[in-house]
Amino acid sequence: MSATLLQPDGLVKSPAFSHVAIVPPGAATVYLGGQNGVDGAGALVSAEIGQQAARALANAEVALAAAGASLDDVIQWLILFQEGADLNAAYGAIAPKLARDGAPPLVTGARVAGLGVPGALIEISAVAAIQPRASV
Repeated sequence: MSATLLQPDGLVKSPAFSHVAIVPPGAATVYLGGQNGVDGAGALVSAEIGQQAARALANAEVALAAAGASLDDVIQWLILFQEGADLNAAYGAIAPKLARDGAPPLVTGARVAGLGVPGALIEISAVAAIQPRASV
């Protein structure tokens, strides 16, 4: 069960993002809390944003998998960047894994004054839609 992602006429067409997502009835919605570039103990993996971004996305994959979802099920990404962070390095590290054939997910990126994890340069959260799990 997949969401419908739209790029309506009159709005910019981009291979990197869509503008609207419609989740079909019966789909389960998965909300992914903010993921930083930290290891399993909570320590930053690097002071470099590309490495933090790659780890934050890997952490997002682990969290999504726990809910029965994958990167392909994500309908919306929210990416927060520490003010002054190199956006090209961050997107360069994660864009290949976010790309997909067909309509891309919705993406919001924002520069912020600070993140909750000291030294974090990026935080990634998402919304996904999946076929609901059968009850046990």
